[in-house]
Amino acid sequence: MATNAPDRARVRLENISSRAYEHPADRGALVALRSLRGFDEVFKRLSGLFNERALRLMFLSSAVRVNEQQFPEVHNYVRDAAYILDLDEVPELYIQMNPRPNAMAIGSHKPFIVMTTGLFDLLDAEEQRFVVGHEVGHILSGHAVYRTMLLALIRLAARVAWIPLGYIGIRAIVTALEEWYRKSELSCDRAGVLAGQNPDAAKRALMKLAGGSRLAEMNPDSFLEQAREYERGGDARDSLIKLLSLMGQTHPFAVIRMAELTRWLDNGDYQRIINGDYPRRDSDRTANVGEEARSAANSYRESWERSEDPLLGTLRDVAGSAASAGGRIFDTVADRWKSAGTRRTDSNAGSSSSSS
Repeated sequence: MATNAPDRARVRLENISSRAYEHPADRGALVALRSLRGFDEVFKRLSGLFNERALRLMFLSSAVRVNEQQFPEVHNYVRDAAYILDLDEVPELYIQMNPRPNAMAIGSHKPFIVMTTGLFDLLDAEEQRFVVGHEVGHILSGHAVYRTMLLALIRLAARVAWIPLGYIGIRAIVTALEEWYRKSELSCDRAGVLAGQNPDAAKRALMKLAGGSRLAEMNPDSFLEQAREYERGGDARDSLIKLLSLMGQTHPFAVIRMAELTRWLDNGDYQRIINGDYPRRDSDRTANVGEEARSAANSYRESWERSEDPLLGTLRDVAGSAASAGGRIFDTVADRWKSAGTRRTDSNAGSSSSSS
């Protein structure tokens, strides 16, 4: 696979909404939350359980902040990704000494990016650009706020583990958030491709996350065949093992990420966005919550239909019912919330006019 940069200028995606690249299950959850007035603010206040200022100071004192003088090429990747995805502000990025390959976007009021030396040393320039774009996608989608909430709930679950019912309730919420978290990673793999506009580099990066730096020893077609074999499963015992293996996992397995990204590219969605056919950010508030919920449920159903896994096969009809029922529920909740907000606004207006 070629390692050089694209032979054309990268296209700026002005006013792009994160809905353009979000996985349906990720997008459905986020659209529902964004439609509820004040919900983002509630999440941000809860995320205050973590001292963001202390977190930033920790990396400021123990890692290298990327700028024009330190890791200048990576600094350019951040600026380029923010420009291409039309982010209002260029986020800070820190390089941290850690042999484990990892990158993350953290913080709620002013999110920033951290990349470990293990990941930096593993990837070439275009692959680094993909990873930076992936993390900028998390920031554009607002994932950092909800990730912080997940971390808070995990810590809370550990504190109340001695209370059986309380722990079970929180653990159920954490499990659901972890499923969303994994889908958010699929979303931002797409954002990384949009920022770098070099799909081959994205695929190389995912292969390296599974097999290390010896890219010459790996083959993308064989890597995708691994994903197909995994999706096919075996008997019911393999199905159960796969479900259990996801417990506590915040990232999908690398072969699954490769398969999902390849499917998205082959469907033509990437090229449509590059050509300018994508939802705009200023229409986010009017997105239909019920439609997104149905899209999320249908996405699960389609993935199950692709799979030959015997356990998942029993859930296909359930997913079809959930697609319509879930959409109706979200429509009802959103309408009631918006109506309540309208009544509050009208009431406040009436109070203001009577007191003037």
